Amino acid sequence: MKINGKEFEFGNHTYVMGILNVTPDSFSDGGRWNQLDKALKHTEDMIREGADVIDIGGESTRPGYGDILPDEEEIGRVLPVLTAIRERFDVPISVDTYKSGVAEAALKAGAGLVNDIWGFQYDGRMAGVTARYGAACCLMHNRKEPVYEDYLEDVKKDLSRSVDLALEAGVPGEQILVDPGIGIGFGKTYEQNLLLMNRLEILDELGYPVLLGTSRKSMIGLTLDLPASERLEGTLVTTVMAVMKGCAFVRVHDVKENKRAIRMAEAILAAR
Repeated sequence: MKINGKEFEFGNHTYVMGILNVTPDSFSDGGRWNQLDKALKHTEDMIREGADVIDIGGESTRPGYGDILPDEEEIGRVLPVLTAIRERFDVPISVDTYKSGVAEAALKAGAGLVNDIWGFQYDGRMAGVTARYGAACCLMHNRKEPVYEDYLEDVKKDLSRSVDLALEAGVPGEQILVDPGIGIGFGKTYEQNLLLMNRLEILDELGYPVLLGTSRKSMIGLTLDLPASERLEGTLVTTVMAVMKGCAFVRVHDVKENKRAIRMAEAILAAR
């Protein structure tokens, strides 16, 4: 896979995608990085700590996030930060959006990956826009309600449909990541999230590298009875599991700590 010209090889290493929320209302860090100077400083910190990709999001997708943000407002949040990062740092950039208008504006400004929480199934133009700009994509599993006939099989079928949409639009297979969509806001109950975490390897049957995004999420909060600000240890457990199950990326808030956990887990797994 290539993101902004940087090559990523999968199979023996788990990369880190650092989260940069430029929103006033994200579930764990809303309002912390929605000023340009703070966003740039946080980006610099994440790069220094080992982030391989910076994922910029302009709309909160916390559980019950409510009204859809107009494209113009989301673009107004994302583009100044994205442009400034491109000018100052040599780091691949992902845009976290499910709207083709926002994705196109970000890709024009230099983003290299589209991270879509609806796996190209919300906006019919998303796949085509991604293909036209030669970008990579992360296709996340999502449903409006946690209703399934055969939960794990249905997750695979839904993701397979997302992959088909990408391929049909002309996105090369080597430019596709899939994401199980861990999160109570993503059409899964607490118990379903735990089950999918335990069975992540079923996604290998799709034949595409997996990105896991669990950082500070409600699955961890409900298990440990902790607020978002105290979920680091729980997140690190899921990151180590991601390494053990061969995930290509983890998407995290706390880059330094997760990077260290990955290095330790990989060293143990490499021992012979």
